[in-house]
Amino acid sequence: MIDGIPESDFDVQLEGQVEIIGWLYQYYNEESKDKAIGQPKSHKFRDVEIASVTQIFTPDWIVKYMVQNSVGKYWMNVLKTRPSFTSEKEIAQNFGWEYYMEDADQPIDVETNLSVENDILNKDIQKLKVLDPSMGSGHILVYAFDLLMDIYQSEGYSKNEAATSILNNNLFGMDIDRRAFQLAYFALMMKYRQYVRRGLSDENSAHVYDIPSTSGFDALDFAAIDETFSNPVASEIKKVLNRFEHGDEQGALLNSDDIDFNVIEDALADLKNSSIPLDLINVIDTLENSLVVGKTLSAMYEVVITNPPYMGSSRMNSSLSDFAKKQFPNSKSDLFAMFMEHYNGRIVKNGYNAMVTMQSWMFLSSFETMRTYLLEKFTISNLMHMENNVMGIAFGTAVTIVRNVNLPTFVGTYHQIKTADASGKVPKNLPVYGNRYNRTNQTIFQTFEGSPIAYWVPDKTYKIMSEKKPLKATWESAGRLKTHNNTKYIRSFWEISKFSIENHSFRMIHNGGPFRRWFGNETEIVDYRAEAIDFYTQHGGMINPDKMNSDGITWNLITSGQNAFRIKENNFLFTSAAPTLIPVSKHSIFSVLGQLNSKATTFLIKALNPTLNTTVHDVLSIPEVINDTNEKNIEHIVTLNIELSKHDWNSFETSIEFVSHPLMKNIDEHNQNQGAISLLKHNNVPSLSQKIFLEVNYG
Repeated sequence: MIDGIPESDFDVQLEGQVEIIGWLYQYYNEESKDKAIGQPKSHKFRDVEIASVTQIFTPDWIVKYMVQNSVGKYWMNVLKTRPSFTSEKEIAQNFGWEYYMEDADQPIDVETNLSVENDILNKDIQKLKVLDPSMGSGHILVYAFDLLMDIYQSEGYSKNEAATSILNNNLFGMDIDRRAFQLAYFALMMKYRQYVRRGLSDENSAHVYDIPSTSGFDALDFAAIDETFSNPVASEIKKVLNRFEHGDEQGALLNSDDIDFNVIEDALADLKNSSIPLDLINVIDTLENSLVVGKTLSAMYEVVITNPPYMGSSRMNSSLSDFAKKQFPNSKSDLFAMFMEHYNGRIVKNGYNAMVTMQSWMFLSSFETMRTYLLEKFTISNLMHMENNVMGIAFGTAVTIVRNVNLPTFVGTYHQIKTADASGKVPKNLPVYGNRYNRTNQTIFQTFEGSPIAYWVPDKTYKIMSEKKPLKATWESAGRLKTHNNTKYIRSFWEISKFSIENHSFRMIHNGGPFRRWFGNETEIVDYRAEAIDFYTQHGGMINPDKMNSDGITWNLITSGQNAFRIKENNFLFTSAAPTLIPVSKHSIFSVLGQLNSKATTFLIKALNPTLNTTVHDVLSIPEVINDTNEKNIEHIVTLNIELSKHDWNSFETSIEFVSHPLMKNIDEHNQNQGAISLLKHNNVPSLSQKIFLEVNYG
């Protein structure tokens, strides 16, 4: 562990103490995390496993970026209302905020609206509430403490006064992991002690909490509550206990707005003045903890900052999955998206929500409703888009900083961090100019089908997108055949007799494969006997019969490079690994295939969805740009490409149409024209592929 951590992270003079705690916590979690992740994909994570698999340490420079552009940005807006305001750049430099992003120059109407919005901000630093709802070991809160300390001192407070106010009034945090809570509490109290000599012996304490679970209580406990409290009070108490039944799984996503905390607190105070029944002691202890957490959950905040848990719906247990579907229908696909949606609603007007999440919310259709709502109701202030491994994890991430105000023409700041920019080092300057750096307003994203956050796309592309009809106007998904057991039902064609293929007991199927354009990757067959078809049908995996025998275009769902589109002939089936489109009506397959294999399409797909998956939704969103004047020429070129690719494919043994290797025809130079002669004998009129063969090989 010592060898794997940068030495500077242990340097207390460089604020390394919070890094030490974070690294220690991540190291402690490695064994339980590896054990949980090593479970079969069908395994659903529960309580302590959720905490283990979703903990990701946030590098210090990213924490600073998030805090400076949320807490710092909020206070900068307050300073803008003062006559003494100079410039964002000068103030940020004075505070030492090296990752602060100045706002772009705004249109006049936006400037006017911002002046009005800034005037209604909470201008009392002691009332600025900051929450980290998935705080881990407290890294974000500790740096927020330092930044707030600088602001307090600039407002004339002493260090002692500032530290006490920050601890009591400004910082709040929660986590489902009890050990994370303990470390965060320790880190904040040590930061407090840095400024207040008697900080560990006074009555002040950090407002960070372990979210409880009340699943251990039963009918006897509820009966005791009914006997001890009046009906209205008992009803509220049971509401709290029921709400927190799965608190260690649902965590800070719980909503406690409908609970009357005052009624319960008054009743508990009266009870303590008399005597607490023995059978209620455990209930009361848990209830008091739940009340504190519940009030924290129901509060509104000027700023929310967090690195939320990342966990897809496929790994959620039944209770968490049901909770997600009921409470977060627009973001249920992943925990991080649920946190984004929920905490956009927990910031006050003009407050900021800063989260570092997976990049998938920016592009995937499963987050489209959530994404569209965000663009319509909120304003993206900053977005830092990070390539794979920038966060030390093997997928792209993004820091999104959202302001709770509707200013659609606000010019936000967008930029990218490439892996090389942060590989084993800290970026020296942000933004990195040239890395998709752009300043634009978010209304332009709605030009694209599905509103992807394609901030780097030039205006000319958006113009084309708005003027041309998408492919979905004339094309549709052909569905897919999902066997639910590929190991049993899918084979290579050479494993089965040719007779079984010819009588349709087995059928050729597209199932992905290596990079190949125009034609090919036709090596696999699927069991198509009655028993197998019945199995597919029972599991909902059959292709629509009206579409399965249609010509179309197919490609690989998953690719880390460029997409390769190929012709799908009518006798072929296709799996979910090979998404397939077919024309809705009589339409040129060849011209669209040509467009899809162009550089322009490669660019658009990376804008619509730069993840590893290229879905049917992504391709259907591409505008169709082929017109009548160039269609015939494109069709001719594409047809030639298909025939060349088909000839190449059939020249090797991996093709079911293979006859002999092309080198065999030229072993004897005296017979070098024999291949051409045999082709001509076979057909009086050569096919297009034969013409190409003759032209390529014999001039």
